[in-house]
Amino acid sequence: MNILDEITYPNDLKKLTISDLETLAKEMREYIVKVISKNGGHLASSLGVVELSIALHYVFDAPSDKIIWDVGHQSYAHKILTGRKKEFQNIRKLGGLSGFTRISESAYDSFTTGHSSTSISAGLGIVAAKRLKHDNSKVISVIGDGSMTAGIAFEGMNQAGDLNKDLIVILNDNEMSISPNVGALSSLLSRTFSAKYMQNLKRNFGDFLKSLPKIGDNAYQFAKKVEDSFKTFVTPGMLFEAFNFDYFGPIDGHNLNRLITILNNIKINREPILLHVITKKGKGYPPAENNPVYFHGVGSFERKTGKAFKKDNAPPSYTQVFGSTMIKLAEKNNKIVAITAAMPEGTGLTEFAKLFPKRFFDVGIAEQHGVLFAAAMASEGFKPVVAIYSTFLQRAYDQILHDVCIESLPVIFAIDRGGIVGEDGPTHHGLFDFSYLRSLPNIVLMTPKDENELINMLEAATLYKGPIAVRYPRGAGTGALVKKEDIPIGKAEILLSGKDITLLAAGQPVSEALIAAEKLKKFNISASVINARFIKPLDSELIVSAVKNNPNIITIEDNILAGGFGSAVIETLSDQNITFKIKRLGVKDQFVEHGSQKELRAKHKIDSAAIIKAAQELLKPVV
Repeated sequence: MNILDEITYPNDLKKLTISDLETLAKEMREYIVKVISKNGGHLASSLGVVELSIALHYVFDAPSDKIIWDVGHQSYAHKILTGRKKEFQNIRKLGGLSGFTRISESAYDSFTTGHSSTSISAGLGIVAAKRLKHDNSKVISVIGDGSMTAGIAFEGMNQAGDLNKDLIVILNDNEMSISPNVGALSSLLSRTFSAKYMQNLKRNFGDFLKSLPKIGDNAYQFAKKVEDSFKTFVTPGMLFEAFNFDYFGPIDGHNLNRLITILNNIKINREPILLHVITKKGKGYPPAENNPVYFHGVGSFERKTGKAFKKDNAPPSYTQVFGSTMIKLAEKNNKIVAITAAMPEGTGLTEFAKLFPKRFFDVGIAEQHGVLFAAAMASEGFKPVVAIYSTFLQRAYDQILHDVCIESLPVIFAIDRGGIVGEDGPTHHGLFDFSYLRSLPNIVLMTPKDENELINMLEAATLYKGPIAVRYPRGAGTGALVKKEDIPIGKAEILLSGKDITLLAAGQPVSEALIAAEKLKKFNISASVINARFIKPLDSELIVSAVKNNPNIITIEDNILAGGFGSAVIETLSDQNITFKIKRLGVKDQFVEHGSQKELRAKHKIDSAAIIKAAQELLKPVV
């Protein structure tokens, strides 16, 4: 019988010995690898925090004590320990567990997450609320070293230090190299300084120094500086002490005995605390340890070797096509620079960075800064290409509006993961960009029907003299032949001509519209298909002409309906006083759950079957 079989909730952990907990950690890793090899997911980060997850639930009393996992993609062990062990087999599948923490999924998920660097602010808000309710339970925010590159993390720390609330922040550092001697010494010091008697002694001695007549405050400040100087000499904690956090660490995040000891010590403190733990991404699974970047977010793979299951002769992904096109464009134009926010691999810019290191800028998890940085480079005559996932570009909305669009600076936005993304769910679908960009003056927004059009759109973007965005989906292309083609700004194209109905599609749904048009022939329905290409400026001349000839239209978009492509079409036709009948297909006023792209497009009625049904309904005679 495995120990994991006996664990359902955190209270079950508290009956185990340290030796049992170490065995449990191995069993949990095996279970996580088994499931994620089938389902795909964020493997390396979750394997790295197994011991930390066990220690937190062993020491604290969730869900009354709140544990907040920044981003949430490292929460697999947490989910297994909090009543979701069986359901974990269906994680990231339609109807199964989310790959991130969700308030609506479990009382043990203290906050809904998905975007990075939010756990400190969320934790502080919960602490402040608890204290107003006279609730003294603890709040622990876990944040990775990558997430600490974002300004919002430091904004949260700044207020936490100012409010002096007893928030515990755990910095999960899986990148920094700590030499064995320093690591061992700092671990010993942290466990010693964090002990209850030491904390009481320190507090009482501080109060004593402050009480000394005339010299009290100066003596206290001198003693504090001596302590801070000593800590700074043997630990990297000076930055956090400056935010008024008591710093402990770094300690080995895989040593359960040390983790449990220090967590028990610091839980009694009443001031902001930062505990610095060192972990290894992919811990316990050699393929993930050796290649943590690949196993950060991975599809299904062969468990023994870690090799991905790939479809034979699959076309390159849109991300790969973007990356290779960027290299070709940069070879011809030395003003092109690439900017990304801690996602060189995810956005396809790794090879660009190798070939053009001086023209590549990774700004860290700092999308606002990245867009503003790009605007400033554009003001000096460069052609910045900002490659950011649609869902993360939302974080830089003000910079797009204020710093790029007002002065119409020639920044190119390469918006990856536009539309339905898949198994990562509502925090990652790029379903809002048509709406949040279309309203901005001066910007051009285009979306390709296939990878060939993406290549040509990127070239057109480099020639444009104002802000321009190219939005493309996640996953493999269509297998389109690559050929040079001029794409005039704001011009759509007619792909099929028909007499009964016009299908107006933008981006990925164009291929669904073509499939639907072919199948509609069986129902004696002749359909035109127009590839809009541009969400802004819309090709109003072509669209008005098409609708005058045929007033029955269906718009199809991989975006929310509110303020999206279909709305733009209605506005254009209404402004021209055109009479028309329309059905808009897109995502309704809701957040889209997780599941495969195919499942979600079918469920939310933006696939060929939905187009066929909509066409039949639109053309149904009025009785």
